[in-house]
Amino acid sequence: MTHIVSLRFASITLCLMSLVSIPGMAIAQARTAVSAPATSVERPSPIAESEEARAHAWGLDATEWSRYQQVMQGPLGIYSPNLDPLTALGIDARSDAERQHYAELQVRAEAQRVQKELIYQQAYDAAWKRLYPDLTPVRSLTSPSRGASLAHTERLAVFIKDDCPPCDARVRQMQASGAPFDIYMVGSRGDDTRIRAWAQRVGIDPVKVRARTITLNHDGGRWLMLGGQGALPAVLPGMGSP
Repeated sequence: MTHIVSLRFASITLCLMSLVSIPGMAIAQARTAVSAPATSVERPSPIAESEEARAHAWGLDATEWSRYQQVMQGPLGIYSPNLDPLTALGIDARSDAERQHYAELQVRAEAQRVQKELIYQQAYDAAWKRLYPDLTPVRSLTSPSRGASLAHTERLAVFIKDDCPPCDARVRQMQASGAPFDIYMVGSRGDDTRIRAWAQRVGIDPVKVRARTITLNHDGGRWLMLGGQGALPAVLPGMGSP
């Protein structure tokens, strides 16, 4: 009898131990499931997507864009830090065929840009005449008027500065000749009032400015990009209208 009771007690104990161990196992399994690393889904890096988009905008692939970045880390990037990809790759071309390839890409890009600028220029001119009919327009390097160069391929660009008697004399002479030309004021700091006051003092004909026979422009650093050497005025042929 005592033996039978002992066996029953042992069986009950084992059952209780089993009931206690089951929740513990469930908790351990749950912890294991939580701690197990989730399967990661690779997603394209936003930076990579941005670089790819920038390359595509210039008609370049990833390899060409990478080479452009390498080129700009060298001497060319120091001399011309804001050089566009097509110009940079064309200058640093490794063969005549490569140079021709980037030249054609740039011509196509320029043609598309000029077409858009010409359309916007019409809207710009109409807005200017409507808002400021008696005010002489001044164009900066960012204004949408470079498309006018297609119609005036033999224009001259004259770089001048304020308080420069030789500059004044040269501009008056050019205006008297009747030839179309573009004036770039070096050191104007984007001040329209300053360049307008200079134009009025020198005697620039507002009618010629409105007709774009003569344009008034802020240099915006272009003189430095061209080398910035020599005294002003400086007259450069073949630049076209800005």
